[in-house]
Amino acid sequence: MGPVAGGQGPRVLPPGRLSYGIQLPIQSLSTLYAEGWEARAGPADLLAVARAADRHGFAYIACCDHVAVPRRLAAAMGTVWYDPVATLSYLAAATERVLLLSHVAVAGLRHPLVTAKQYATLDHLSGGRLVLGVGAGHVPEEFAALGVDFAGRGALLDETIDALKAALGEEEFPAFHGRRFDFADLGQAPRPARRPRPPLWVGGSSPAAVRRAAERGDGWLPQGDPRDRLPGRIARLRAIRTAAGIAEPAVIGAIAEPLYVGAPTWPVGRRTLTGPGERLAESLRAYRAMGVDQVQLRFRSRDRDELTDQIAAFAAEVAPYLDD
Repeated sequence: MGPVAGGQGPRVLPPGRLSYGIQLPIQSLSTLYAEGWEARAGPADLLAVARAADRHGFAYIACCDHVAVPRRLAAAMGTVWYDPVATLSYLAAATERVLLLSHVAVAGLRHPLVTAKQYATLDHLSGGRLVLGVGAGHVPEEFAALGVDFAGRGALLDETIDALKAALGEEEFPAFHGRRFDFADLGQAPRPARRPRPPLWVGGSSPAAVRRAAERGDGWLPQGDPRDRLPGRIARLRAIRTAAGIAEPAVIGAIAEPLYVGAPTWPVGRRTLTGPGERLAESLRAYRAMGVDQVQLRFRSRDRDELTDQIAAFAAEVAPYLDD
């Protein structure tokens, strides 16, 4: 079954410039990226970081998604994964303009009408600030516990995206007829505030994920691709999109290397980009030259105050040079 028409979502980032957002700390504690202080932090710290990002012009704040983590993966992934709908709704009430991104919701774990009800409500309550990021998922036990076929998760996500486009559109009584999901004459309100629907960005860097983003997404959220691999994948995405007859360009994302604005006085890791604002901006502009529209940032920090200071420093010292 090919992609189902659902209208292109609105472009929520300004064209022709490099936007930047942040995956929030505290809400997920994977050993791949969480700082030591985050395990001791709580809702007040999360709120302070979200407000700092909102205040200093970040395009979005993002929250991850896992329902349950198996014991075999808990040492690496941790079991702390805040629910994205609950978390972003909480933060929506305390922020004013920043977009609210699920990066990424494992959409196949839930019926699309359930997902649409949750995220349409979030978009309605936040005044149209939702960006729904979705991905296929990677934890077999999580799927098994919820009675979802892990091996078929790719095809499941394809159809789920098509169904979500219908369910999050402008019709109060949306209709969709697919192999797994079939609904009509079922009203859902409130409707999303964003018209014709909230944007839907697709996560993942496998060939299947790139194709899914090209054919079905309003944007692409690669998962940590190194810089040298991004141009080829972007070119492939654009070629697939053109072949599918989709005129609207996808919003291309990237996850930047860890950052520290200024000269750190503690070991921040050899991969971390450090230095004055102009030097960091020059490094990040290389993403724009590849065709990237938005970069997700992660700052090294030893406590909440250092993180919010880094957010402020980026806005003051790096952001002004991003579009030079």
